[in-house]
Amino acid sequence: MEIKQVLDMVITLEGRLGYQYLLLSLLLLAAWEEGSGQVQYSVAEESKHGTFVGRIAQDLGLELAELVPRLFRVASKGHGDLLEVNLQNGILFVNSRIDREELCGRSAECSIHLEVIVDRPLQVFHVEVEVKDINDNAPVFRLKEQRVLIYESRLPDSMFPLEGASDADVGSNSLLTYKLSSSEYFALDVKTNSDDNTQIGLVLRKSLDREEAPEHNLLLTATDEGKPELTGTVQLLVTVLDVNDNAPIFEQTEYEVRIFENSGNGTIVIRLNASDRDEGVNGEISYSFNSLVPTMVRDRFRIDPNTGEIVTKGNLDFEKLNLYKIRVDATDKGHPPMAGHCTVLLKVLDKNDNVPQIALTSLSLPIREDAQLGTVIALISVSDLDFGANGQVTCSLTPHVPFKLVSTFKNYYSLVLDSALDRESVSDYALVVTARDAGSPSLSATASVSVEVADVNDNAPAFAQPEYTVFVKENNPPGCHIFTVSARDADAQENALVSYSLVERRVGERALSSYRGGELVVLAAEAAEGVLRGGPAQDRPHGLQPQSSTLSGSW
Repeated sequence: MEIKQVLDMVITLEGRLGYQYLLLSLLLLAAWEEGSGQVQYSVAEESKHGTFVGRIAQDLGLELAELVPRLFRVASKGHGDLLEVNLQNGILFVNSRIDREELCGRSAECSIHLEVIVDRPLQVFHVEVEVKDINDNAPVFRLKEQRVLIYESRLPDSMFPLEGASDADVGSNSLLTYKLSSSEYFALDVKTNSDDNTQIGLVLRKSLDREEAPEHNLLLTATDEGKPELTGTVQLLVTVLDVNDNAPIFEQTEYEVRIFENSGNGTIVIRLNASDRDEGVNGEISYSFNSLVPTMVRDRFRIDPNTGEIVTKGNLDFEKLNLYKIRVDATDKGHPPMAGHCTVLLKVLDKNDNVPQIALTSLSLPIREDAQLGTVIALISVSDLDFGANGQVTCSLTPHVPFKLVSTFKNYYSLVLDSALDRESVSDYALVVTARDAGSPSLSATASVSVEVADVNDNAPAFAQPEYTVFVKENNPPGCHIFTVSARDADAQENALVSYSLVERRVGERALSSYRGGELVVLAAEAAEGVLRGGPAQDRPHGLQPQSSTLSGSW
């Protein structure tokens, strides 16, 4: 709104309350325009209680003296009281233990979104606090001991898969290097594929002799790249087996497949094929999941031991887990049996199976019909659990109304006044906020908002016609009813109450007539002309002057 327009409004309104109201509206408009920015801080996880994060009040342009009177408050969806603000000095500090791994898991980015709200006028600020990772988690192997079965007939350079360690940290703190204890028979092979998926294996350097050494005990150490370095270890127990000199071999050591979430039970994932150079029962192959495959994978997939076909047997939910690493063994039926190994990397693809969610907060209703453009009516936030385009949500408003949605931050909107209101034309609006994602087909959700328009005294009373002609007999006694007129006011409640008064001529010292509630009464039995004036009730709602209208009558 232009400054000149605001000054014009001040000039046209009378009374002290009118000036105060316009001044407050001007401050609300200016404050709202300033309240749409974003402030960013960072804090290390596991910081102590009271650790300084930032001067939030100063950075948001708020005075310390106004924090309490304006009901300064901080909201963080789902993050409880991890961070707090000292209202005495406006400092944001750590209030309780922040565990980045608990907060964001393995996500490369981790932040706490704060919504800062103050009243009088209503303002909302968005603050992002990045949680930085520290090296507080050592590498961990799932099993304390890994058993590896190797036939004595296996040739040097044969490789046997091992389960690597995991590190709950991120970045360089989670990058692992492996080291094998000294052995003349074994070496360690570490490979990283295009998906940064590390495969480790035990490589046979020298032919084994079961009769000479039936078992080998090794120690595998994983070290992260954090500072200081943290390590984890696992015992490797290698058992050397006799007989059967050919193990089944898969066509590939690693397979990558994709499947949509919510695929039906029994959906085929992949059909594996391994071959064995042996003959007879030594060449007959049975497929199974490796003993290292966790229960979570076994609950969702099964493998046909004869065909090597992997199918689903449980619901796959992209939002919960989108990558499965399945180790498969192909074991022959020799005595003792030999096994070949491969890994199936199964990626779950997202489907648009989550409807957007809408949350309405801070409703400021009803709204006065003379409210300024840009007045905030409600705060709206939307969310969608899906990924990518399926989780991108846009908001729209229907039907065509004098309101609009203004985006204040990602997935945050304000419902504001877009054009002038007239309660006498429309006294309330039924709005529908629609949140629609970008999936195909897209999913949407709606929320209804009822906006009531509050009346102001902006309409004068109106008579049915501007002039009335009434024929009256002379010599009527005083108090005799002559004629009834009526005026209507388009405003509501006290603004629509009408009172009447009469401006008339006099003949000599005698009054010609009086006015009682819209009825014209004779006071003297003589002809004359008079002017009728009607007006509203004498209370002055919202500090505005009453409106009036006049009509002329002759008799």
